[in-house]
Amino acid sequence: MAIILGIDPGSRITGYGVINAVGGQREYIASGHVKISGNELPARLGQIYRAVDELIETYIPQQFAIEKVFMARNADSALKLGQARGVAMVAAVNHGLPVSEYSARQVKQAVVGQGGAEKEQVQHMVARILKLPGLPQADAADALAIALTHANTQASLVRLAASQAPGRQQLQAHLDALQSRGVRRGRIR
Repeated sequence: MAIILGIDPGSRITGYGVINAVGGQREYIASGHVKISGNELPARLGQIYRAVDELIETYIPQQFAIEKVFMARNADSALKLGQARGVAMVAAVNHGLPVSEYSARQVKQAVVGQGGAEKEQVQHMVARILKLPGLPQADAADALAIALTHANTQASLVRLAASQAPGRQQLQAHLDALQSRGVRRGRIR
């Protein structure tokens, strides 16, 4: 069982999604978005930090996933997004959570099956995967998709490690058998 908090950062709206991943099953816990008010960036960053901190204290996740910064056409917007990501990640690290990052393209590929998917497609697939009664709000859907991407990535890594473990054991058994016959480093004694 792993409770995963996914964050879709933004300096005006930050989406969040919380899921429980058990084996191949994905269970919806909560989602929503935090509207950030004010004009001063430091105050808005403080709101994001406090919101993420509160989410972590409320849902007690074991893992934290966040969307990577993409280079937008507007450098100022990209910098603000990077700062919003930064304060969200600091909140996670302050709680001892491991932080995983995924690009928007990776998330869309993992949830919809194509990296260039539209937001509406992500909303629809998130609702289907988590068996939601309706479509989640766009930022919440993105955060849930980030959490789903993380759950699926972790499950794939576990399967990969498990599939390689018997191979290592077989190799070690073979090397042990060779060693018992006096074969070492390609030479016979």
